[in-house]
Amino acid sequence: MGQRYMKQKFKVGCSFLIILILLPYVVTVFVNGGDMKAAEKEGSAYVQVKNTAQDSKEEVIKIPWTEYFIGVLAKEMPETYEEEALKAQAVLIRTHLYQMLDDDKEKALKDSYLSTKDLEKKWGAKKYDTYYAKLKKAMDETSNQVLYYNDTYAFVPFHQSSNGKTRNGQEVLGSPDYPYLVVRECPEDKKAKDEMHVYNLEYKEIQTKCQPFLVAVDKESAEKTYHFSDFEIQEYDSAGYVSKLRIGDTVCSGEQFREALSLSSSSFTLQEADGGIRITTVGTGHGLGMSQWTANDMAKNGKNYEEILQNFFEDTKLTDGGEIFAKVE
Repeated sequence: MGQRYMKQKFKVGCSFLIILILLPYVVTVFVNGGDMKAAEKEGSAYVQVKNTAQDSKEEVIKIPWTEYFIGVLAKEMPETYEEEALKAQAVLIRTHLYQMLDDDKEKALKDSYLSTKDLEKKWGAKKYDTYYAKLKKAMDETSNQVLYYNDTYAFVPFHQSSNGKTRNGQEVLGSPDYPYLVVRECPEDKKAKDEMHVYNLEYKEIQTKCQPFLVAVDKESAEKTYHFSDFEIQEYDSAGYVSKLRIGDTVCSGEQFREALSLSSSSFTLQEADGGIRITTVGTGHGLGMSQWTANDMAKNGKNYEEILQNFFEDTKLTDGGEIFAKVE
């Protein structure tokens, strides 16, 4: 009788203990309901990512959406930036990735990202948890938000810093489809890290790297060495970036020249130097859309991410783009 009583008492005690353990979870589910289910779904969402590294064979891997998103955010913006600037960047990244998922039948993303191992190496063990939590917060507090213009995804370019002004989308892209990409004054960009770069290049090196878009000439002319007189900046856009440059008989864009020579910016000047040309650039990146440096400065001065985005993408609107698991099904 006593042994049976003890067994019953033990069972009752275990049942009570289980209830105590599960009670917080039950209350949470009861209170949060659908939100908890959505969080669980988002946490379990995986995305397909194409490995497009030059030295490796292209393959498609599956990784958690959160890991991928934070890896892209960490690659594109310094983790030391202000939270509101990181939130603005998170919206731009999500807008771009959501559009890619909607447009790609294979539902495969192509943007490069920093893996967990990359982040551990970049941040170090002591700061990893702090920086990861900071970027996760930027991701969570802009959950599902994307930028729309006229009921479709906006084109959302960004760059590290401008030459003091962002560029007009119509001038750069030759299309009236991006009226929200307007010139914005960014005086603080002139204080940006690595704002100015100087390149000393030989004529032959420039000729070789620009060969793919130079006007075809006869063999004798092709073998001639360029001189400073063969280079002429013919036109700047309204933000001060080179829009037209003459190289010999070829007229190219400043962006073509920048990409061919891996220059920091197409806002540049040319000077004759010993055996070649000295190219001085101002700004880092193409100059379109959001300047990350100015976005961070705005955040330091109390602007929130919505105000930052509206400054650089005029008349666009923040929209609920839907949950990620619906994009990858």
